[in-house]
Amino acid sequence: MASNRQPQTEAGNAPEPDDETRKSTTVARQRLPEFRLVMLGWRWPGKSLTGNTIIGREEFRLERAAEFCVKRQAEVEGRQVTVVDTPGWFSAQDTPLSYKQEIVRGASLCPPGPHAFLLVIPVGMFTEVDRARIEEHVSLFGERVWRHTIVVFSWAEVLRTISIERYIRREGKELQWVVEKCKRRYFVINNSIFEEHPQVERLLESVEKLVAEEGSFYNPEEVEKENKPLDDVQNTTRDVRELGARPKQGSGLGLSNGVAVEAISSE
Repeated sequence: MASNRQPQTEAGNAPEPDDETRKSTTVARQRLPEFRLVMLGWRWPGKSLTGNTIIGREEFRLERAAEFCVKRQAEVEGRQVTVVDTPGWFSAQDTPLSYKQEIVRGASLCPPGPHAFLLVIPVGMFTEVDRARIEEHVSLFGERVWRHTIVVFSWAEVLRTISIERYIRREGKELQWVVEKCKRRYFVINNSIFEEHPQVERLLESVEKLVAEEGSFYNPEEVEKENKPLDDVQNTTRDVRELGARPKQGSGLGLSNGVAVEAISSE
């Protein structure tokens, strides 16, 4: 007579994990010996400041708009971390071709390729123009870049008691489109908390999870084959208006000093 007993583990008590549990365990155990990160975003969204938060010291200058990529390295949580800060794109005018070429070059500065792109979006008003600008510049790296991108919400201290999920819903389909393109991988960072803080460790854990799910890293050489030369790509005409790099006026969101914002990521 066939036995209906489920397979036992070495402990002899619990059944073997199912496929979903096994996958979760694999993701949880993935540990990278190093991290290679590329920062993306328009000017003044807290992009360079986020890089400083990750590195743990002021390495990326904030007083002027950078025209070139800046690469910095540091040991974080016992592992080597490379962060490449790319030029921020313009909020209310077309981005010069030279800036676009320099943004794309950022992926080649951390060979053999970045583990993740961190798309920094400030908490505040998000418009259709914002979405279009993000799509225009992130897509310079090819369609596959979205699989290696994590949205990092900066200026998170203005949220106070509002959850990031509520904020995403409130901002509507434009912001939701960006989050969905990144497979709902997002992280909330508080750049007013510097040096040692568990939020950086949790961000690196999110990168490890991404690598475990997508496999390996973004390969710049593969994407060069599928992309058109940048000088063949023309900027589209758009309305010249201010983008959402500040909290909504009259939104009821106020600054909250000393509030540690937890890193939140949808599963």
